[in-house]
Amino acid sequence: MTAPLTLTLPDEAATGALAARAARLSRPGDAILLDGPLGAGKSAFARAFLRAAAGDPALEVPSPTFTLVQSYDLPKGAAHHLDLYRLEGPDALPELGWEEARDGIVLVEWPDRLGRHAPRDALRITLAPADAPEARIVTLAGWDAARLNALAALA
Repeated sequence: MTAPLTLTLPDEAATGALAARAARLSRPGDAILLDGPLGAGKSAFARAFLRAAAGDPALEVPSPTFTLVQSYDLPKGAAHHLDLYRLEGPDALPELGWEEARDGIVLVEWPDRLGRHAPRDALRITLAPADAPEARIVTLAGWDAARLNALAALA
């Protein structure tokens, strides 16, 4: 298991650049679990990831807070953005098409709601506010060392 890497990102642009790097490194079957408190930048990361993966900086990326899942047809294949904050529990995942979504790339906000469905090989990104208003402390874990180091090389 690769040791987690911790980065300090000075602003939202740096968070977006990290998300774009993750989009380039991701492939179908990957799960990216976004953890952190409200306002930590999970949705901003997911939005930047999806825009980069689509190659469209103007891509409409609504928050799946109420729909729970938003799906996208990207050049690499399907991607699914899940916000599980309102999920009753892991037993509700089959109704959301979790198993089918795993064939593509999944970005999951509030991954603690996955329970036993959390993929062991997922990229886990924990975001936390830092001292400056837009700064974030980011911890990366879960991918193999080569992919994790390539992701962190951006910072």
